[in-house]
Amino acid sequence: MEDRLVLLKGVSGAFRPGVLTALMGVSGAGKTTLMDVLAGRKTGGYIDGSIKISGYPKKQETFARISGYCEQNDIHSPHVTVHESLLYSAWLRLPAEVDYNTRKMFIEEVMELVELNPLRNSLVGLPGVNGLSTEQLKRLTIAVELVANPSIIFILSLLGLTPLAERVSFLTEQIAIFTGPTVGGLLNATCGNVTELIIAIFALTTNKIAVVKYSLLGSVLSNLLLVLGTSLLCGGIANIGEEQKYDRRQADVNSLMLLLALLCHLLPLLFTYSAASAELTVEPSLYLSRASSIVMLVAYFAYLIFQLWTHRQLFEAEDEGEGEGENNGAEEEAVIGFWSGFAWLAGMTVFIALLSEYVVDTIEDASDSWGLSVSFLSIILLPIVGNAAEHAGAIIFAFKNKLDISLGVALGSSTQIAMF
Repeated sequence: MEDRLVLLKGVSGAFRPGVLTALMGVSGAGKTTLMDVLAGRKTGGYIDGSIKISGYPKKQETFARISGYCEQNDIHSPHVTVHESLLYSAWLRLPAEVDYNTRKMFIEEVMELVELNPLRNSLVGLPGVNGLSTEQLKRLTIAVELVANPSIIFILSLLGLTPLAERVSFLTEQIAIFTGPTVGGLLNATCGNVTELIIAIFALTTNKIAVVKYSLLGSVLSNLLLVLGTSLLCGGIANIGEEQKYDRRQADVNSLMLLLALLCHLLPLLFTYSAASAELTVEPSLYLSRASSIVMLVAYFAYLIFQLWTHRQLFEAEDEGEGEGENNGAEEEAVIGFWSGFAWLAGMTVFIALLSEYVVDTIEDASDSWGLSVSFLSIILLPIVGNAAEHAGAIIFAFKNKLDISLGVALGSSTQIAMF
C-alpha cells in the first residue's frame, strides 16, 4: 500500500548499431534504470505495461543475444596518466591513414576542449581510492571517445559558430547607428568573413588547397544567392504594404567589382586552356595569376577609399534625404556605446576564429566518417555556417526595411571574398 514513485513512463528512442549514442540527463533522471530494464537485469522496483522493440513485444531471451550492457563505470587503466589514456585511444582506434601529427593534434585539441590540461600528467588511479574524482573520470571518458571520432569535433565546432552569428549582427547594427549604413554593412561583412579567412589560412598552412578554393567559392555563391535571396524575400514579406528602396549606386559599384573579380579569375584559367600543352603555360600562367591577384588587391583598396573616404557622401546622401522627411523622434537609439560594441565585436571574432581552426582540422575526417565529399562540405555546409553572421544580419536588416545595409552585407561580403 506504500506510495510508488514512477521513474520512467512513455520513453521511446532509437539506437544505431556501431554509432556512439550519448544518453544524457541529470543525476537521478533514470538513465541507469532504463538501461537495467532494457537489459532485463532490474532487481528492484516494478514494471507495468509493455516494452516494445521496433513495434513488437520485447522477448528477453532473444534480445539478450543481440545486445549487451556494461555497468556505468568509467573503465580506464589506473596505472597510466590522463594524457597516456588519450594517446592510447587515438593510436588504437583512429584509421591507419591518419598520420602521426594529426593524431597528436586531435589529442591536444580534445585535452583543451574537455579541460583536461591541468590533469595532463595525473594518474587515473582507482575510483574512490586514489587518482581522479568521479567528475574528472567522466570528462576523461568523453575525451577518450572524442579522440577516436574527430567528426564529433567538426560538427560541434560548426554548431558553436551559429549562436555567435546573432550577436555579431546585433553588435554591427549598434555600431551602424554611429557610423552609417555603408560602414555598418562593410563591418558586418568583414567580421562575418573572418571564418573564411581563418579557414583559408589554416588550410593553406596544411596544404589543403582544395578546401581553400571550395570554401571561398561556396561563400561567394552562398552570399549572392542564399543570403541575398533570403533577405530580399523576408524583407518583402515583412514590409508587404510598402515599397522597399535601396541606393542603386552601392549595388552598381559592388556588381562591377564582382565582374572584375570574375575576369581576373578567368584570365589564368583561359590562358592555360588556350595552349597546345599544359607544360608550355605553367610559368606564364603563374605570372598572369600573380598579376591578377595584385590587380584585385589594388582595386579592392581603391574601392574602400572610394566608398569610405572620397565619395562617402554619394552612398549616404539618399539615406540622409529619407531621414529628413521622417519623424526624427523615431530615430533608433543605440543600446550600447560605439567602443563597447567594437570591443565585443572583436571578442566574438576571436571566438569565431578559434572554432574555425577546429573545423579545418577535422573536415577531412568528417568527410570520411559521414561518406560526404570534402567539396560538398566545403561548398555547401561550411559557407552556410560560416556566413551565419551575414545571413542573420542581412535578414534582420531587411525585416527593418534597411535594404542598404542588407545589400552592403551580402554584396559587400561577396566582393570582399572574391577580391581580397
